[in-house]
Amino acid sequence: MKSMTGYAYRESSNNSITVSVELKGYNSRFLDLSVYLPSWLSALEPRIREFLSIRFTRGKIDAGIRIKEENAPVSVSLNLSAARAYDKAIRELAETLGLREAPPLGTILGLEGVLETGTNRDAETYWSLIEPVLSAATDQFELERIREGKHTEEDILSHIAVLEVAAKTVSSHVPELELSIKENLRSRFEEILGDHHIDENRILAETAVLLMKYTISEELSRLSSHLTEFRLEAGRNESPGKKLDFLSQEINREINTIGSKTPVLEVSRAVVEMKNALENIREQLRNVE
Repeated sequence: MKSMTGYAYRESSNNSITVSVELKGYNSRFLDLSVYLPSWLSALEPRIREFLSIRFTRGKIDAGIRIKEENAPVSVSLNLSAARAYDKAIRELAETLGLREAPPLGTILGLEGVLETGTNRDAETYWSLIEPVLSAATDQFELERIREGKHTEEDILSHIAVLEVAAKTVSSHVPELELSIKENLRSRFEEILGDHHIDENRILAETAVLLMKYTISEELSRLSSHLTEFRLEAGRNESPGKKLDFLSQEINREINTIGSKTPVLEVSRAVVEMKNALENIREQLRNVE
């Protein structure tokens, strides 16, 4: 079992280039990737997304990639047409205002489009530097999620144990429930018939009908099956979040049905205990991949 929250940071320097990767994980129902990297490396974003999608199935993940270069390959070119147009416009304005001052060179160079800069970078070269750092950060991120997931699993299974004990308590009161149904039915017959003879076979027949309606044996059987499957899924699947979400919904359905069918006080108390335990489980499952 793995958590969806985690943090990892890795950095590596190669000659004059330093690559750093930072990963942050949050809860999310589905896989939600956000990649932040220099604009001149935007061509690598699909590759980074694919790399992370292979490793993770759920959670919101922010991946920040930074590049520091001491001698960046920058090219500078001069747009003479733009420079002449700016110079002409400034001189015409000066003449109109009665000024004889020529526009300083620095002023023209600072105007938009006069100097054009670019970077001569090969994306594949930078990917060869980014990939090992991204891989190391991903490994660290995975270990962090596994470590936190282990604590989450221990907490969830402790609540499953509470559910199992409460289910046994409910099961032990099934005979009492059936006896309660029979006694209530007998009391109703006595109120209606008074001193007249009560047909025992009629009571048994009516009791059988009510037991069909109010028995909780099937719900207990399904509940036990769901709890067993929950434990198995948590132990055999590294990313069991979606399946456990489904099982918790089924468990909730059985608990609610049991609570609606029985008037026995001890069973009602056990149902409340089960609902509290299940709520804690569902809260924790929001953080499970």
